[in-house]
Amino acid sequence: MITVLIHTDTRYPVNRKIIRKAVEDTFKKHKVENLDSEVSVAVVGSRKMKGLSQKYLNETSNHQILTFVLTESVSKEQLQRTERPGFVNSPDGILRLGDVVLCWPQVLEEASYNDIMVDDEVYALVCHGVGHLLGYSHNE
Repeated sequence: MITVLIHTDTRYPVNRKIIRKAVEDTFKKHKVENLDSEVSVAVVGSRKMKGLSQKYLNETSNHQILTFVLTESVSKEQLQRTERPGFVNSPDGILRLGDVVLCWPQVLEEASYNDIMVDDEVYALVCHGVGHLLGYSHNE
């Protein structure tokens, strides 16, 4: 079972169903199913995202999405087996993969620029971020 924790401010009217669907679809796409796991998705403002960029990337730019993996790279094969790498080997058996952080103002701007629905942009970004949590890079 996949647990999706969503953290957002009431100022950001994000569609939680789209976020959950994106996480589940990404797991299915990469054939990582029947795994007790947890993914956290946070929707933040520009100031918070800039602070995260400075703290963790030593950059002053604002990103549309950041992903924070809770362990070193894990192969798809490890995820499909019962192996629990690193410190995510929790006593409750849930593999906590990490956090995906979306910058709501950047999401709105990019959706407008690309002339697509905001939900479609959120879906694509969450899929991208969860792909990183599963160990996939931009080259795959």
